[in-house]
Amino acid sequence: MGEVDKVIRQRLASEVVLINQISDYIISAGGKRIRPMLVLLFANALGFQGRERFEMAAVVEFIHTATLLHDDVVDESELRRGRDTANALFGNAPSVLVGDFLYSRAFQMMVSVNRMRVLEVLADATNIIAEGEVLQLMNMHDPDIDIPAYLKVIRYKTAKLFEASARLGAVLADAPRDIEDACADYGRSLGTAFQLIDDMLDYQGSTAELGKNVGDDLREGKPTLPLLLAMERGTPEQREFIRQAIQQGEVERLPEIIRIVSETGALEATRDAARVEADLARATLQAIPPSPYREALLELCVRSIDRSS
Repeated sequence: MGEVDKVIRQRLASEVVLINQISDYIISAGGKRIRPMLVLLFANALGFQGRERFEMAAVVEFIHTATLLHDDVVDESELRRGRDTANALFGNAPSVLVGDFLYSRAFQMMVSVNRMRVLEVLADATNIIAEGEVLQLMNMHDPDIDIPAYLKVIRYKTAKLFEASARLGAVLADAPRDIEDACADYGRSLGTAFQLIDDMLDYQGSTAELGKNVGDDLREGKPTLPLLLAMERGTPEQREFIRQAIQQGEVERLPEIIRIVSETGALEATRDAARVEADLARATLQAIPPSPYREALLELCVRSIDRSS
């Protein structure tokens, strides 16, 4: 990961001062870096030691960072990773444009490895992520979204880049297509589990631990799994209360919403759904030879569920 950070710093460089300022601001905030970690772990697990793995790990972090910049503008978010968002600090227009810079720099880096399969995987992923963003926008403030539609959004918006990151490790290692697909299946399930826990923590975590404002999903009118399950399980009065909160984005109702999702068991049911996805991810690793890297991938399945931020 130290080598990946070096590549990130090198590739962020631009003659445009504002690009350097915003890129450095959001990258230096850190984050879990799970997506680049997946590239490295799968490449290593499958026997690939070339430096291209550092370049591709940086690529997926750039793509992820670009989506964060654009997300925060769309969602009007003010806090990420415990700091002001780039849009809150620098403005919406610079944030969108620097997000575009990161996307285009990522594609420059993809071309540098001269592998058509790499381009195919990442071009497909970025397109599906964009579709997921639009789907989520269409679902805002709609309490009638069903669970399959919700899951489709998170598989597109979040899990797709996890999937692509895991697949890239296999592509770099020239693994057979069935192994490549198994790696992708791991990434997709892990990414889904990760987002389910994120959605749960929005009603159970704390601003200090999460690094973002608790209740942001409600403010944005996002019908996430905890709310959908609470409406299924709650009384007619509770169901109507949540429906109105989603429709209006009424964050002042958050304390009562938290009480309802807890009382109805929606939070634990969301964690259970995440645990199922983590178990699916764990099962795919049977296709990977035993190694410390596979052990680390198994550990990620546990950590994706048992976390508070």
